[in-house]
Amino acid sequence: MESAELYRQLLGLVAPWTVERVELDVARQHVEVFVGHPAGQRFACPECGRELGVYDHQAERVWRHLDSCQFLTYLHARPPRVSCPEHGVRQVTLPWAQAGSRFTHLFEVLAIDILRATDVKKAAALLRVSWDEAWHLMERAVLRGRAAKGGSIPTHIGVDEKAIAKGHRYMTLVCDLKEATVEYIGEERKEASLAAYFEAFPQEAREGIEAIGLDMWPAYIKACRDKVPQADAKMVFDRFHIMRHVVEAVDKVRKQEHKALLQAGDTTLTKSKYLWLTNPENMTDKARVRFEELKSAELKTGRAWALKEALRELWNYTSATWAAKFWQRWYFWATHSRLKPMIEAARLIARHLLNVLTYFTHRISNAVAEGLNSKIATVQKRACGYRNPDHFKIAVYFHCGGLNLYPATVTHTKVG
Repeated sequence: MESAELYRQLLGLVAPWTVERVELDVARQHVEVFVGHPAGQRFACPECGRELGVYDHQAERVWRHLDSCQFLTYLHARPPRVSCPEHGVRQVTLPWAQAGSRFTHLFEVLAIDILRATDVKKAAALLRVSWDEAWHLMERAVLRGRAAKGGSIPTHIGVDEKAIAKGHRYMTLVCDLKEATVEYIGEERKEASLAAYFEAFPQEAREGIEAIGLDMWPAYIKACRDKVPQADAKMVFDRFHIMRHVVEAVDKVRKQEHKALLQAGDTTLTKSKYLWLTNPENMTDKARVRFEELKSAELKTGRAWALKEALRELWNYTSATWAAKFWQRWYFWATHSRLKPMIEAARLIARHLLNVLTYFTHRISNAVAEGLNSKIATVQKRACGYRNPDHFKIAVYFHCGGLNLYPATVTHTKVG
């Protein structure tokens, strides 16, 4: 098989496109493939599809293709343009690359696969491109995928925050709880950060939101109430965030009691922090024995831990009515415990009880958002963090956006 025909097959070219010649540069380890079309060929306007004669050709452009036996391979062509009566002069659609790209479809597919598996620096080394070129390939994939995804709003969304750098720098994440994908990333964790997401959709679309999982952050609550119709019936304060407040209260009780005991020379609670925070089922045998000893002692921390464990039962009820009755009993117990951190946690939850009990209508949690947070943390660790917020967003959409990142393959057929 001649080299021209070989590369026509490798490039997947069909009429009217042909490989005119192939040049091998051994010194530079390059393969140069020159592509053209017959004279008199007609092409479709990329806007309306009208068949038109060639108006002119642009200057020769070069695209990087998949390597040939470890030789860098480049495709050369002069893209034709057509003059459409309706849309003016336009470059025709090329079958091997998207408009504005310096890489062929097949090279972009390989690059996306590699970028999914490693960080940008390593991907650039494997692909033998610069860091900027590798990043640009990722960015193009994200823009392409988000454009193809369309503008529909999920029916069940989760709202969470994500720290992106030291110094309390946060981003606001909006997730599709059904598809487990990141839909939106907003700067900081302010009301405007979340409001901007909702404002991107018309009022009718926002009415289609059925449930919103979020924590008790006031800025997020206000954004939902201002932008989502009947938001109070749709917001569900996430059980994991609620339990986090209670767990933190237990730890405050432990710290206070440990300090008091140490002043009396008692080291009972020394090195016990993680025993109170860990699920007993996940403890080692040695840790479980010590924990049982601590629980049997007359400790304030033990009473706080018992309150925390009892509250977990709230979400096991089948109806909001029975859950509310359980809450009343638990709330009385907590507020009469004489444990200030537990009292404060109970009152915090009580102020938001309406949207705690909406769980029994929608049965959602932010477990999906927390899982995505873990995946994002892996992306951050792989890149050693992101100082540029825009780079952070692109990386998250690339790895967690559920996007179709690959370029659509376009084929031409000969006219007439």
